[in-house]
Amino acid sequence: MHNAADQSRIIEMAWEDRTPFEAIETQFGLSEPEVIRLMQRSLKPSSFRLWRRRVSGRATKHQQRRPAGVIRGYAPGQYKQR
Repeated sequence: MHNAADQSRIIEMAWEDRTPFEAIETQFGLSEPEVIRLMQRSLKPSSFRLWRRRVSGRATKHQQRRPAGVIRGYAPGQYKQR
């Protein structure tokens, strides 16, 4: 199992709209169903339902369904230095 810091990062990546499940699998070795289980165990029930509604059917969460021109894993302004 992953340590607390890894789990926190996995949850953060799962919430991000532009981070595909494949990126999580590449970095942490968790498949989409495993990420879903982790989210279900880690989030409050209402937060988990909100997240599932948000990512279900979202093209950017699946590498194969992304438009061909989208090659980045996050929005350009997402990680600007403050």
